[in-house]
Amino acid sequence: MSAGSCLVVGVTGRSGCGKSTVCDAMRKAGHTVLDGDRVARRITAPGSPVLARLAEAFGADILDESGALRRRLLADRAFATAEGTRTLTDITHPAIIHTLLDGVEQAAAAGRLLCFVDGAAIVGQPFQPYCDRIVVVTAPREDSVARICARDGISRQAACRRLDAQTPEAVLRNAADYIIENSGSLEHLHRQVQRVLDALQKESHEQGHTTA
Repeated sequence: MSAGSCLVVGVTGRSGCGKSTVCDAMRKAGHTVLDGDRVARRITAPGSPVLARLAEAFGADILDESGALRRRLLADRAFATAEGTRTLTDITHPAIIHTLLDGVEQAAAAGRLLCFVDGAAIVGQPFQPYCDRIVVVTAPREDSVARICARDGISRQAACRRLDAQTPEAVLRNAADYIIENSGSLEHLHRQVQRVLDALQKESHEQGHTTA
């Protein structure tokens, strides 16, 4: 679903794969990157209808005394099972998609050649049909587990449960137009990012997507 002159590229991967590092490199290269997690925070602000539905599905105690979302508690419950992950998606994705598409339209209106959408849940999810291309970031499982533990302060067992409830890496790879392997140095990762950016820019030009 290209919007005007803008090619929409989903960037996804399992927890701890280094997707945020990849997206930061894309931003530094001058491209628009819409952050699905930031959008999710916006649509789950205290008092929002989405937040009320989450509390009903996962327990009222996922809200603190001020009505704000206890995100780690929600993540622990939602990502503990595939069913919980699906419930979370069903509740949050309609509002997330609406907000992301607004961002895509703004990028297109500004004459952007590419618009990247950083999202943990794209493949097999409602936003996938809106993407012209999919970039999948992968990493060795043990590296991902270590990153999740360090980032979220959870046990190795909890990190493994979270990964096991997510879309299998093989499924992501099958859906990918481009794969970035985060299994070496940061310099090696950045070279792969640039390779993908160069290829996407070439594709966009060849398909008639031009900047304003």
